[in-house]
Amino acid sequence: MSPAGILAIFGKTEGNGCVNDFSRGFAVQSLTHMLRAHLGAAADAVCLVMSGGTEGGMAPHWVVFERQEGEGAPGPALAIGRAHTAALRPEEMGRPAQAAQVAQAVREAMASAGIHRAEDVHFVQVKCPLLTAARVAEAGARGETCATVDTLRSMGLSRGASALGIGVALGEIAAEAVTEAAIGTDLSLWSARASCSSGIELMGHEVVVLGMSADWSGPLAIDHGVMADAIDLAPVAAAMGRLGTAPGDGLIVLGKAEASRSGTIRGRRHTMLDDSDISSTRHARAFVAGALAGLVGHTEIYVSGGAEHQGPDGGGPVALIAARG
Repeated sequence: MSPAGILAIFGKTEGNGCVNDFSRGFAVQSLTHMLRAHLGAAADAVCLVMSGGTEGGMAPHWVVFERQEGEGAPGPALAIGRAHTAALRPEEMGRPAQAAQVAQAVREAMASAGIHRAEDVHFVQVKCPLLTAARVAEAGARGETCATVDTLRSMGLSRGASALGIGVALGEIAAEAVTEAAIGTDLSLWSARASCSSGIELMGHEVVVLGMSADWSGPLAIDHGVMADAIDLAPVAAAMGRLGTAPGDGLIVLGKAEASRSGTIRGRRHTMLDDSDISSTRHARAFVAGALAGLVGHTEIYVSGGAEHQGPDGGGPVALIAARG
């Protein structure tokens, strides 16, 4: 692998996936040191998206995206584009300003990938910031108020605003629908291709767009489905069918998971929202990763918890990357 060709690294780290999950920052720091040894300052352009929480049987792992020049089979093939945003002010997190910033970054990443149509995008991964007590206090010292002072809730608001920005960029959601009141509340607004993970280790956004483009000729292809609930595997199986792939280690799985706010799955009660010891996002990651593992035949699955506006309530987008048939 050529270090100069690395565009992005996605990782599942074995922390708790909550505000005080420092496994994400440690992984980013370690990868950055390694990349800088090979790339110098250019290492800062690599998008490092670490998602905390490997509950259940989910295996900690990395997915490294590398681009090389060369001759391959005619496209379309898997295409990747990336973008970085400026740092957000704390008072902008979880609000329309954040959604607008992400929407613009998605457009930039699509352009860099050579993806010209929104329908050719299959997955957009955003790493977004969250609020801490210190960040809330800093905004207050300037006379500003934040969307919330609850640091755990800020993770959801940041993910939600980012997802709505993705939806706007892909034409799934009208820009005027993204109001402060709607963020984290209006469950009718969601993107079928958004995956957002919040963390303490950044103040801006790292945006990675994955799709198909005729400009690319690599060996991989991508497709996606949207789970309607936590056990809805049919759309994922259908995506496998379209890719012409079978279960096995060569299948890359990227997905979102969320405990349904109704407190039920197909009419039967779940207790993920009622556990005072363990965040519902942790329960949902383990549950959905287990369901997906049974379908795809392995446990190196990237399932990120907290799916505000990322798929329907209780469900979520799942993208699959496999060898081109």
